Amino acid sequence: MPDEGPSPNQPDLPSNRLEHEESQLWRWALGLLVLLAAAVAALSWQQLKDLPYQLWAIPAGLFLLAILFATYAFGRKREVSELNRILKGFQSQGAAGAGPSEDQLDQLGQLIMRSQRSFKELIDSLEDVALAISLDGTVRTVNRRTTEILGVSYNQLVGHKLEDFLGAPLRAEASTNLARFLEKRTWSGVIEVHLKNDSRRLFYDCVINAIIKGDDVVGASVLARDITGHREKEQRFTQLFESLQEGVYISDPEGHLLEVNPALVKILGYDSKDDLLRLPPEQLSVDEKPVLGLGGNQSGNTRTREVRLKRKDGGVAVCVDTSTGVIDTGRVVRYQGTLVDVTEQRALEQQLRRQEEFRRHLLESFPDLILVLDLKGQYTFVSARIAELLGYGPEQLMGKSIDDAKWTPPDLAALYRTVATGQNSLTSCDYDALHRDGTSRTMLGMASPMLDAEGKLAGVIISVRDVTKEKKLEQQIIQSERLAAMGQMIGGFAHELNNPLTVILGNSELLQELEVSDPARKPIAALRQEARRAADIVQNLQYFARPPAPGHTQVNLNELVQRTVQMQAYPMRKSNITVDFVPDPSIPAIMADPNQLMQVFLNLLLNAEQAIRESATQAGNDKDKDKDRGGDKNKGKIRVRIARKADSVSIVFQDDGPGIAPETLPHIFDPFFTTRRPGRGTGLGLSICKTVLREHRGNIEAAPGPDGGAVFTITLPIAAAESAAAAK
Repeated sequence: MPDEGPSPNQPDLPSNRLEHEESQLWRWALGLLVLLAAAVAALSWQQLKDLPYQLWAIPAGLFLLAILFATYAFGRKREVSELNRILKGFQSQGAAGAGPSEDQLDQLGQLIMRSQRSFKELIDSLEDVALAISLDGTVRTVNRRTTEILGVSYNQLVGHKLEDFLGAPLRAEASTNLARFLEKRTWSGVIEVHLKNDSRRLFYDCVINAIIKGDDVVGASVLARDITGHREKEQRFTQLFESLQEGVYISDPEGHLLEVNPALVKILGYDSKDDLLRLPPEQLSVDEKPVLGLGGNQSGNTRTREVRLKRKDGGVAVCVDTSTGVIDTGRVVRYQGTLVDVTEQRALEQQLRRQEEFRRHLLESFPDLILVLDLKGQYTFVSARIAELLGYGPEQLMGKSIDDAKWTPPDLAALYRTVATGQNSLTSCDYDALHRDGTSRTMLGMASPMLDAEGKLAGVIISVRDVTKEKKLEQQIIQSERLAAMGQMIGGFAHELNNPLTVILGNSELLQELEVSDPARKPIAALRQEARRAADIVQNLQYFARPPAPGHTQVNLNELVQRTVQMQAYPMRKSNITVDFVPDPSIPAIMADPNQLMQVFLNLLLNAEQAIRESATQAGNDKDKDKDRGGDKNKGKIRVRIARKADSVSIVFQDDGPGIAPETLPHIFDPFFTTRRPGRGTGLGLSICKTVLREHRGNIEAAPGPDGGAVFTITLPIAAAESAAAAK
């Protein structure tokens, strides 16, 4: 039986193989398209995720669109292949003289319906607006999203003018017209849409392509995405950008400004944004080096720093710069940040620092120690004067309690409580404080309340002053007043004693002139001698107690020293101390105050006497010292010599006491300095001697003796006296 050929519904084997290869090629092409879209989305994700307006959705949408397109294209390819097989079957039957069968016609109809449904489902699945429109504005087809936005059904929309559903004509942001569209056959841009019964302004990003029949454009296919939300966010961002009080900028890595807000223009004092954007980076910097962008963080992280920018008028704006680097392909392509003007704040801080420094210097230069304590009794401020007064540092008292006896005397603590408890608003007291070196100081403390801004008690302020010298001077004044009163009494006693002594001397002289026996003559002579000595003592007392005459007179130093020695003759003999004084008749008279010089000589004799007596007392029963002193521990010697030099006279007082310690010698003439035990001396004697001799243009020096003891040398000028004698 002859071969009847292939079935009309079944293609030959070579055609099947070609279709299989074509199908494989389509699969590879569409798969490669999806992979390419995934790669592009992955590469652009890193750069777009940090940008505003949620631009990261672009690569995601691109990848999704590629998948949808591949699915649609593959489905269409299958439908076309199936349609191709049916058509080939029609051709085979036509060549054989037979028409298409009913099954083939049913298959063709079902295929066309499936193709239409697939296309309709495809465009209905899009979230964007998709429609086809003729050149006169008649809607040919739309997707489901379009009907949802316009609020009408598919049948109500198709075949009607699009403008019937709009509240106002469409307005494109980019200029365009129909003639240009017909020429280019494509257009893309943003269109503003106003719907009926909706006052909102909607913005769509559109892509319009021409529908061509033959060589003529008969309509347009429109794919539009709603970007109204993005536009609103952009507007809000722009309003925020423009209304911020802080300066906002975008710059390139070299510091050139790309965008600024009005606040930054105002901060830098420019008239417009364009003037600021035209400036080179160096002109914004105080030190003529770019300060924005260049040298920033290359990692893209946020940085915060303080910068100094130059204003238009030449002034300096101090700003806090907070910026972030935007990275593209591994490098920073621009910086975006804010600038907060802190110029006034920094100026205020500097002024506060100067005021604080002034207050600190004021307190440090204040002569008194300033202490501030809170209501808990803790030191909150201690001035540096404490180092000079008590030898401590302020940090050693800060935070300590006033009840700590190591730091605070009880009297000072009681002074604080008197004010802190409200018993008295202003009070003072004297108290003894222990210096760090172990010496005692007399302090005057004055306390007053410290009030807060509401007038409530917040603490106590105490000022402390060292009054040790003043107290000693006060005691010296009291002692001087007592001595003055005693001098007046001595003058009166001497005057009263002088009368009976005159009678005794007169009668003793008469008895010596009478003829008396030899045994009686000797007592009479002794009586006269002792009466004369008593008269000399009374005369010296009168001389010492007599008020000093104003001004200087000629003074015989030999006589003045002799009188002083005679005044101390009895105490010296009682202490077994010998005064060796040899007058020098060649010494001329000098111009001086005899009473003041007599006080100087008397003070030196008293110091020597007391030093010898204290030395003998400390020696005790030391046999070696008793031997050196002739077996009598209280025996001592004071040597006084007067000598003349070229233009001066020197009086030397030398004793054989304990001498002067080397560490004591530099301070021996300082006021209130004494080596005696408390209550034995005021420390003013030698200081007064030095002051008196300076008033006489003289001097006094102290030195240790060659064989022990102390040597005091007084020097007085004689030129004034000789000049007065020559004038006479």
